[in-house]
Amino acid sequence: MDFVRNTKAIAKRELVSYFESPVAYVFMIVFLMLLGFLTFFVSRFYEIGQADLRPFFFWHPWLFLILVPAAAMRLWAEERRSGTIETLLTLPVSMTEAILGKFLAAWIFIGLIIALTFPIVLTTVYLGDPDKGAIIGGYIGSFLLAGTYLAVGMMTSAFTRNQVISFVLALMICLFLLLAGWPPVTDLLVKWAPDWLVNGVAAFSFMPHYEAFQKGILDSRDFVYYLSAIALMLFGTYIVVESRKSA
Repeated sequence: MDFVRNTKAIAKRELVSYFESPVAYVFMIVFLMLLGFLTFFVSRFYEIGQADLRPFFFWHPWLFLILVPAAAMRLWAEERRSGTIETLLTLPVSMTEAILGKFLAAWIFIGLIIALTFPIVLTTVYLGDPDKGAIIGGYIGSFLLAGTYLAVGMMTSAFTRNQVISFVLALMICLFLLLAGWPPVTDLLVKWAPDWLVNGVAAFSFMPHYEAFQKGILDSRDFVYYLSAIALMLFGTYIVVESRKSA
């Protein structure tokens, strides 16, 4: 019970800190405006004449590339820069509780932003008869993808006290994992790399798993992939923070 109580306390502290800053509201507005612009004006959502939200979900991985590392870059870097990490580590909470609490708060924050896109869904349902399974799958995939980006950003934030460096590192890692399975990338690797390496790199890609959710396919392997990736990144964060603590 102490584990749950302490994790909730850390998560609540972090979540409240998001909304005490105007940056959180700027994040929300920028994300919703960009998503609306890309969906309605770039993908021409109305012009295609179909009650299909694939153009809407298509842009989520690309917007998350900027939004999520930006939301994650302060998680540990700011604590180290301001010196509050020493205070945090002296509290009667374990390192696991602190990492999980911070991660859950940031994931809830991103989840709230994703949930605020509901008017687009309501509009589509009003205008036509979209595939409800694909919409639910798209939102689940989007939430899991955001959590994976967030876990990457949390680990890079633990590496440095400079938030900009954390942001750039997270963006580069997420971009690599996003593009790893795309044909232009695998075609480049095929020219010089053995098949096992090409297949291995492609297997780490976010996109095939995300696209399955967009089609309304809820495959346990896709859940395992994202949750494993999140757990791996959080474990990496634990290793980095623990090493800094003992240094």
